Amino acid sequence: MAVCPRRTRAQSVVAAMKHFPRLHDSYIARSVLTGVLAAWGVLLGLQTVLAFAGEVGDIGKGGYTLSHAIVVTGVSLPSQAYLLFPTAALIGALLGLGQMAASSELTALRALGLSRRRIGASVLLSLSLLTALMVINGETLAPKGDEYARALRTVRYNNMVVSKFSGLWAREGGVFLNAATGEQKQRGDDRWLELRGVRLFEFEHDGRLKSIATAEQAEHRPGGWVLRKVDRVRFGEKSVQQAQVAEERWQSQLDEAALASSVTRPSNMGTMALHDSIEYRKRNGMDAGDFERVYWGRWFYPINVLALCLAAIPFAFGSLRSGGYGKRVFIGIVFALGFWMLQMIVTKLASIYHFDFRVAYAIPPIVMLGVSYLFFHRRSG
Repeated sequence: MAVCPRRTRAQSVVAAMKHFPRLHDSYIARSVLTGVLAAWGVLLGLQTVLAFAGEVGDIGKGGYTLSHAIVVTGVSLPSQAYLLFPTAALIGALLGLGQMAASSELTALRALGLSRRRIGASVLLSLSLLTALMVINGETLAPKGDEYARALRTVRYNNMVVSKFSGLWAREGGVFLNAATGEQKQRGDDRWLELRGVRLFEFEHDGRLKSIATAEQAEHRPGGWVLRKVDRVRFGEKSVQQAQVAEERWQSQLDEAALASSVTRPSNMGTMALHDSIEYRKRNGMDAGDFERVYWGRWFYPINVLALCLAAIPFAFGSLRSGGYGKRVFIGIVFALGFWMLQMIVTKLASIYHFDFRVAYAIPPIVMLGVSYLFFHRRSG
């Protein structure tokens, strides 16, 4: 019995798609990545305008100029791209797949033998490259850019000077402060800035060195600074006096916010540095919550991106077919807001009740994957 030529051609197309999956993978990837890049560009452009507008308000404070505002906005772009990418990936995937659904291209792919799961795998495969690039960006360009931007912002304070290779420097009148390291700490409602490896150089009005003091720690408390384990050397006309005290108060109006803006924060550290800092704090009985939150957030970043996009894929097979771009963007924004709100709530609870941050970061992707499975199951049924 002769085989129908039309059926033979369809079978040959199905066989070709099975043997050469890169053909449909590349087509889906092109549609999805086009949508992602478009959404990413719009979001990043809006965020850049808002960030620059915020910097313009500080022009004229201290030595802060328009050129500083432009550079600060520019070097902050890698960090903004890192933060906005999950939302852009979600909206872009909806735009790309929604356009394919509206033109019945997804229906054609299904007719050629591709399952919804296979199409979903193609979407995730296409997003994996950009996600990997953003992970690398989050370890390299983004932290360095934020650190440099904070250093530039300190010129708003006339007495502030920052040096990367000799720690933190600050000046108040004739007193110069140098600290090796520092961090902001919190215990309950009490929050303070702590500097370590502190040196104070005090000069007379004529430029003569009056005293040098070294302190193991300096804590900013209400009413001034508290210096601990202080070793001070005073220089007289013809004499030198040395004294050691366990604690000394320094009545200074030095701005804590200005100093804190130059202290290295967990978000500016790489994953390995975060890991070492967590181990150090645990060995010394110190709170490592802020460092753990950032550390595990880095590890779950790619999982969050792919889970968000996977949760949105079922809409492309139904509700987005007859909808326009506005509907797709709206659904993407709702998904993104719901995800980030859930993640924020769970991580805050982890900080308050001190349970494992890995559990906190795993809950939102699991919820989204559960939603994705329910939609896939419903539409498959």
